[in-house]
Amino acid sequence: MTDTAAQTAAPTPSKRVFSGIQPTGNLTLGNYLGAIRNWVTLQDNSECLYCVVDMHALTLFQEPAALKEATRQVAAALIACGIDAEKHILFNQSLNQDHAELAWYFNCVARMGWLNRMTQFKDKAGKNRENASTGLFVYPNLMAADILAYRATHVPVGEDQKQHLELARDIAIKFNNDWEKPDFFPVVEPLILGEATRVMSLRDGSAKMSKSDPSDMSRINLTDDTDMIAKKIRKAKTDPEDLPRDADGFEGRPEARNLVTIYAALGNESISDALRDVGGGQFGAFKQKLADRAIAHLSPITEEMNRLLEDRAEIDRLLFRGGERAKALSAPILAETREVLGLVHH
Repeated sequence: MTDTAAQTAAPTPSKRVFSGIQPTGNLTLGNYLGAIRNWVTLQDNSECLYCVVDMHALTLFQEPAALKEATRQVAAALIACGIDAEKHILFNQSLNQDHAELAWYFNCVARMGWLNRMTQFKDKAGKNRENASTGLFVYPNLMAADILAYRATHVPVGEDQKQHLELARDIAIKFNNDWEKPDFFPVVEPLILGEATRVMSLRDGSAKMSKSDPSDMSRINLTDDTDMIAKKIRKAKTDPEDLPRDADGFEGRPEARNLVTIYAALGNESISDALRDVGGGQFGAFKQKLADRAIAHLSPITEEMNRLLEDRAEIDRLLFRGGERAKALSAPILAETREVLGLVHH
C-alpha cells in the first residue's frame, strides 16, 4: 500500500484487541490458562489481532533456524487452541515493518526516566546492566508500537505486563498532547481475565510457571504427551497436609493453591467449587483427578498442533496472509502519523 496524503485509517471499532507472544521455547499450560484461552474467548465479541513477536525475541541472541521453527510452532499452538486465523488476524511481527517504524517515533516520545522504572528490564538485565542490549531497554516502546499501530483499544495482560501497558498509555497521552491531536492514539485499556491468570511452577508454588525454567518438570508443555503430563503432575511438589476445604486453608501452602487453581481452571469452575469436589482429600487421589482433567483438555490441542506442523508451508501461508491484513490496518495509521510529525513521505 502506497502512502498518500489521502490515505485515511478506517474508523477503529469499539473494541479492537491486540496481544502478542514471544516465540521462545515451548508454550506451557501457564501460557494457555493465563492468556491463550482468554484470547480465544475474546474472539466472540471483539476484532482481534494476535501476534508472534519475533522482533521482541531478538533482544537476546536467537539462532536463526531455531527462531523460524519456534515462530511456526507458536502459530500452530495458537491455532490448535482455537485462534481463528481467518476470521481474525494472526501474524508474526516482522511481517509488518510498521511496528519498527512507529517504535522509533515512540523512542523519541518516551522519556528515559519512564524506561528506567521498568522492573522487567532490571530483572532481565540483572547485575550486568551495562552489557544488556539497547533493544532490551527500549522493548516497551516497541510493545507500545505493536498496540498503537492498529489503534487497539484493549490488551489482555498478566500482572507482569501491566507496567508496560501503563507506559503505552503514557506514550499515547504524551504524543496526543505534544502534537495537539486529542484522541489520535487511544489510551488503551487492560483486560485481566480469568481466575488462573497466574499459573505457578510445579516445583515451586511461589514462582511463575515459565518456559525458560531450566527444569522441564516445573511446567506442562503443550507438546507433552499424556504419559509426560501424568508424570509431571504425579511428581509435582506438595505438602504433608490434606487439601483444604476452603480457600482460607491455602495460607502458607502455595503448591496446594497452585494445583487446585489449575484443576479449577481446566474445569471452568471457581476454586470454591473445586474445593467442594476435592477439599479434604489426599494429594495422591487428587493428582490422579488433576492428571485426568489435564489430559482430557490438552491432548486434543497437542494432536491438532502436531497435525498442523506436518505442513509448515501452510502455517507460513496463514502467517503471511495475516501480515498482509495487519499491514492494511496499520499503513493508513502510519501515514497519518508521518503527517502529524511533519515528515515528507509522499
